[in-house]
Amino acid sequence: MKPQLKRLGLGLAAAVLLGALVAGSLLNRRTLYTTTWFDLFDTVSVVKGYARSQAEWDEQMDALHADLLHYHQLFDIYNHYDGMVNLYDVNARAATAPVAVDEDLYTFLDWCANTVYPQTDGATNIAAGAVLALWHDARESDTPAPPEDAQIQQALAHIDIGNLQLDAGARTVFLADEAMSLDVGAVGKGYAVELAAEAAEARGLDSTLLNIGGNLRAIGEKANGEGVWTVGVENPWGNDPTYIQTLALPDGYSLIVSGDYQRYFEYEGVRYSHLIDLTTGYPAQYCSSVAILAPDDSGGTGDALSTALFCLPEESGRRVLEHQPGFAALWMYPDGTTRQTDSWTGQAAQ
Repeated sequence: MKPQLKRLGLGLAAAVLLGALVAGSLLNRRTLYTTTWFDLFDTVSVVKGYARSQAEWDEQMDALHADLLHYHQLFDIYNHYDGMVNLYDVNARAATAPVAVDEDLYTFLDWCANTVYPQTDGATNIAAGAVLALWHDARESDTPAPPEDAQIQQALAHIDIGNLQLDAGARTVFLADEAMSLDVGAVGKGYAVELAAEAAEARGLDSTLLNIGGNLRAIGEKANGEGVWTVGVENPWGNDPTYIQTLALPDGYSLIVSGDYQRYFEYEGVRYSHLIDLTTGYPAQYCSSVAILAPDDSGGTGDALSTALFCLPEESGRRVLEHQPGFAALWMYPDGTTRQTDSWTGQAAQ
């Protein structure tokens, strides 16, 4: 009887151990939460992720929102905020004398001028505010209509990035052309999302998907062993289907899409989007939409590239990407066709 009792004891021990593992697994399971904001970058933001409690999730979301709101205010060109010098203040004062800014804003402007501009062959140019303002005002008018061509050509004479003068020692910004203004709408959101995501990771957020107005950024994977986040590329031609492709978004990766269906107006049967080809001063018409898959911790560059590739012919965009290893792109055209880089991982939506 002793061997049988021994086997029985081992079986009982194994059952107890299995029960403990199952109980521990259930105890450590995390709940999926969702938070929505309407006060960031003039768009809708949806963040979903896993936490052990509502209180833990709320604490993380409060900190994430505060970081994103900081950059929203810092990059705002329409409003002043007490306690900071932002881009509104720079545009209002920097053509008269150099304006001192904080390290966050100076680092961003330096990156835009000395990294993004050459990376994108000038297609993403934060000094193009004079042209972009014309189209913004036209789009927001009660009776939207394209600006006069003479106005556009005049504005194009005031977008030289060389007139954005940055002094690293004094940490100042000077606009050498008084008719020039800065507009970072093409790149600011992606930059802010990336920095905010990195700060959230440092605070312990490890299973979250950020969707800040269409800029998607993965933090970790889904909890409870559910795998990587899956995201979709929105259909630029209509509402059916909602997504034309889906793809996995690994930890640290971003998906950024620029399209003519997001902000636009129609005039005499022609659609005028908010994405401006700075070689002509008119909305770009090369494609309907461009999606960029940006590798680990490169969401800011991904945002700059999505704007640039939308505003460039595909051949030029591919040449830009040749110097940006790790990035992948999908072009979507008005006739319903798509083209992609070899490294694009999207699959047709089911």
